[in-house]
Amino acid sequence: MATVYAVGVGPGDPELLTRKAERILRQADVILAPVSNPHEASVALETVREFLDAGRQEIIIHQFPMTSDRSKLVPAWQEAAALIAGRVLAGRDVAFITIGDPLLYSTFIYLLRIFRESYPLIGIEIVPGISSINTSAAVAGVPLAEADERIAIIPATAGMERVIEALATYDTVVLLKIKPLFGEILEALRQMGRERSTLFVERVGSPRQKVITDFTEITLQTPDYLSLMIIRRPCLS
Repeated sequence: MATVYAVGVGPGDPELLTRKAERILRQADVILAPVSNPHEASVALETVREFLDAGRQEIIIHQFPMTSDRSKLVPAWQEAAALIAGRVLAGRDVAFITIGDPLLYSTFIYLLRIFRESYPLIGIEIVPGISSINTSAAVAGVPLAEADERIAIIPATAGMERVIEALATYDTVVLLKIKPLFGEILEALRQMGRERSTLFVERVGSPRQKVITDFTEITLQTPDYLSLMIIRRPCLS
């Protein structure tokens, strides 16, 4: 039987794709790329397009709505799982591509649960990818953690109470999905005296990459969905 591959394609730079990911993408019969908005290009697909053969491979773009409404999300997950399963059962390898890593805040996590429950005989292989978190730290030269330091990764959409709690507790806090609460996050950082230990990164690994450490300049940004912040505990002198 054919296989489902969940392939992490990294943050947007084709050179950050792993050799295994490239091999699987070149060999797969079907490539499925998720999008939240059908009118926008798939970042994952644009990242790997140079490795694909549109003449041989079937390339599918499937919409997963950007919403927390499960009545809309669950049908989209189930439709994608059925679409993939149909092709695998027909003997075709399918690569589901996702930016970053397939098991870190990825849509594939929900599909994985459906496959395990509804299609248990279908083989699944997960190919890890370099996350935007690691890439952001690398391009800025900012350590994520050292020695016995602790790190927290939080989607800001979890709410300001959890963000503030993490900032008070952990040595490094990575905030994802910052767009909806950006103004509140900035105000919290001011009140907690964290202006000088904040890194803002947008679209890392892409031609639209922004890497900003000056807090005043950070406050002037209008972040998009692919933006994050890394806040280190200030060094005591």
